[in-house]
Order: sequence, then C-alpha cells, then structure tokens
Amino acid sequence: MTNKILLTSFNTWLSHQKSNSSDDLLAKISRIQSLPDSLTYLRKLPVDFQEAPNLAIAQINQIQPDIIICCGMAESRQKLTVESCACCDTDILKTKVNLEPLVADLCTTEISHEAGKYVCEALYYAVLKHIRNAQLPAKCIFVHVPILTLENSDKIVGDFLSIVNRLTINHSQLTTKRAGTGAPPLPQIN
Repeated sequence: MTNKILLTSFNTWLSHQKSNSSDDLLAKISRIQSLPDSLTYLRKLPVDFQEAPNLAIAQINQIQPDIIICCGMAESRQKLTVESCACCDTDILKTKVNLEPLVADLCTTEISHEAGKYVCEALYYAVLKHIRNAQLPAKCIFVHVPILTLENSDKIVGDFLSIVNRLTINHSQLTTKRAGTGAPPLPQIN
C-alpha cells in the first residue's frame, strides 16, 4: 500500500540566510527518483505564526496524508532533531509516533523535547491539534534540520530517508498504544 506523505519546509526569515536548511533538505529529497510513496511537498512556508499553520492545515484537509513530516531550520543544532511535543501556553501536545525506535541507531539524529517557541513550534502544535480535533489517523512529526554542509549533508539526507522509510514500513510499531491494550492510540495531551 502506498502512503500519502506531506513534507513541509519553511522559507528564510533573517537577512543573512541564503536559504532555509529545511527547504534545502526537501529539495534534495525531491530529486530522489526511487522513493515509493506518494510525496507532496509544501515548501517555503512563510515564517508567520498564523499563515504557516493555515496553509499546512489546508493542504492536510485537501490531500488527507497518512504521514506528515514538518521540517524547520535549527541553525544552532548539529543533528537532525525529531520533536516529541509542541506547546502553546500551558497546553502540550505530543506526537503519537513512538520516537525511540524511529531514531534508533541513526548517526545524526536525536529526539528533542524543545521545539523552539517560535513558528516551528506553532506549526507543529497547530497540526497536532488539528489531527486530534478532526480525529485524523495521520501520524505527524516535526524535524529540525541543521545547516547542511558538505560534511554532513549525505548523513542528514540518509537519516531523513530512514525516518521516512521507518514511518511508512513500521507504522504499527512506531505508534504509541494505550498500555496493555491492542486499542488504537489515544492522543497524548498533558
């Protein structure tokens, strides 16, 4: 079965930025011909707290993806970081994806519990909330992408492709389930 996957990236927002590493990564992924799943790209989202989530949710409603991978740039990080949760004021929403096996043995990826308190986190929170409120079966993660260099680019792309493959192949093992039951996962809200 082919999974429908939505991949998002951001545009730049500061004058010194020649590009956004999240979009640089998606540009590299878009050139790979051998990916089996149906990929939809929503690239260069505006760095705007309302417009970015609105555009992403409109695309989710239109294509009804099975998997959503939102990406953003993290200039100060050295590794890909998969965000476990997103906050808005005191509300915390967690991804339904079990992140430990998703990133196990990846050389340039780790789990983060701090999505940044900026537009990246606002987008992640809005998408997780939309999935919960609309009771969509989609899985969603947010990946922060470091600046891509000649030294790290191949490793970052390799890890990202592994994440995509693991999300599509091992979806039942990567979804958090209610303890002791075979029931579908509940949204994790603290």
